[in-house]
Amino acid sequence: MAENSESSEDIELKTERIKDSYEENKSDDKVIQKDFIPHFFPTYRIKRKLYPFPIVVVVVIAGILAYLTYIEAGVQIDGGYFSESELGAVGGLLNGLIYTTIAAFTAFIIIFLIKRKGIGILMYIFGVGFGLVAFFQTWFFGEIILYLIFYNNANLFYLLDIELIFFTAIFTIVMIYRYFTSKSINTKNFIVLYIGLLIGASMGVLMPLWTTLAILIGISCWDIFAVFYKHGPIKQLIDIASQSNDEEVLSGEEIKGKIKSGEYAYDTSKLEIGIGDLAFYSMLTSSALVQTNNLLVMVLTSIAIIIGTGITITGLKRNKILPGLPISIFLGIGTMLLSWYLFSIL
Repeated sequence: MAENSESSEDIELKTERIKDSYEENKSDDKVIQKDFIPHFFPTYRIKRKLYPFPIVVVVVIAGILAYLTYIEAGVQIDGGYFSESELGAVGGLLNGLIYTTIAAFTAFIIIFLIKRKGIGILMYIFGVGFGLVAFFQTWFFGEIILYLIFYNNANLFYLLDIELIFFTAIFTIVMIYRYFTSKSINTKNFIVLYIGLLIGASMGVLMPLWTTLAILIGISCWDIFAVFYKHGPIKQLIDIASQSNDEEVLSGEEIKGKIKSGEYAYDTSKLEIGIGDLAFYSMLTSSALVQTNNLLVMVLTSIAIIIGTGITITGLKRNKILPGLPISIFLGIGTMLLSWYLFSIL
């Protein structure tokens, strides 16, 4: 999900945004400010001109973790429900369908819970989910690093691994607590980046090639549906969470009409990139690195993703929210496969 909005709980951020918007648009009074959404939503908030920064960070760090795990430590697991070593591309396609179906089913369950229990239920869902991911993924990659450093000293490795579990638990508790209590955008951004790159690195390592491609294509198609369909879960979630200011002056239909005609445009001075987008971007680039063992293929794939995100962002002037995956992922996959082929024949 790529969206531009601001936190209703952070007055400083709101003031800064208003100033930025005024400076950038002081000659144009037809810029519509975005709705407010809760501060605890898992999005990375950044100025438009700096949007490549979080993508580069997750791609680089996830790539390092994936390389250390897959190449240096030799952890090469054929992940998924069906084995590609036995079924090939068919196994990958089946895995992609299963993971996409699970994602879709989970999204509708979350929307159902929100309608029954209120938007606050998301805090518990995010808290449990982020806590589990942060603990097990930090422990997993921590063990990889310890193994690579102390592989010649098994006793010391096992001793440090026990301590790693303890410190990982403490770190996870503190991180989740800070995520929900801190009003600092930088703190929240760090946690979103951290969890996103851990997910991307682990999936890039555990999922074989065809499964990775099937998952990314399936989730990208689902992203389109979830955002654009009037009953799509992401669209419903944003509509429920939003507290619109613009509709106090103009109705929703009037706003849509003026935006479509070009008379008005949404403010894009500040953006939000969803944690899922960051995770799947880094999943693709990590997979590109470990599958091809070619750093240049990964770099070209990353550049394609950044370009795709930039294209998506340009559309935010005419849309309140857009799916962040399709353009970036399709460009990234195409670039990865093409560059991989070209390097293989040179």
